[in-house]
Order: sequence, then C-alpha cells, then structure tokens
Amino acid sequence: MSRYPDTPGSKGPDGTSQAAAANIAPRVAGMRRKVLEAYGKHGEATVLELAALTGLDRYSVNPRVSELRRMGLVESTGERRANPSGQSAAVQRLTEKGRAVL
Repeated sequence: MSRYPDTPGSKGPDGTSQAAAANIAPRVAGMRRKVLEAYGKHGEATVLELAALTGLDRYSVNPRVSELRRMGLVESTGERRANPSGQSAAVQRLTEKGRAVL
C-alpha cells in the first residue's frame, strides 16, 4: 500500500519503479525542502527553472513538485512559459500552507 505523497510513488508491476522509489526515499525530504525554499525565494517557477535554482536534476524535481502539490504546499498559477526546448511548461507557486511550512 502506497503512502504517497509522504513517500515516493512508484508504477508498474516489475519492481524497477518500486526499487527506485525505495532508493531515493532517504533523500526526498531534503529535495522537497530545496524546492520549497526555491519557491520561497523566487516566487513562481517551472520544473526546469527549479532544477536550475536548486542544482537538482529535473527528474528529481518533477516528482517532488507533484508530491508538494498533492500535499497542498504548491499550486499552479495557471500560467505557462516556454522552456529551452520551446515546449510550454506549467508555472507553480507556494500556497499559503506552503509559505507557513517555510
């Protein structure tokens, strides 16, 4: 039984995703904190912007943003910005609850 978003989520029945989630679990709290602090300092950001601000790779940031959204700490602004590839990316920001956590 998953305890997502408190613990990293996983997909698929083959065990690879579950192993990856278990492997990263000890570092998730620190990564979430870095992401929250980046939002606190810079206001709103896309996942790629957060990756640059935190020094984490986007593959670590994206799931943390999803977890923080599920926890009610981050929300969409409704805005989208072009990322370096030209694709449109959602912009997120802290909620009142997220600001209170900081």
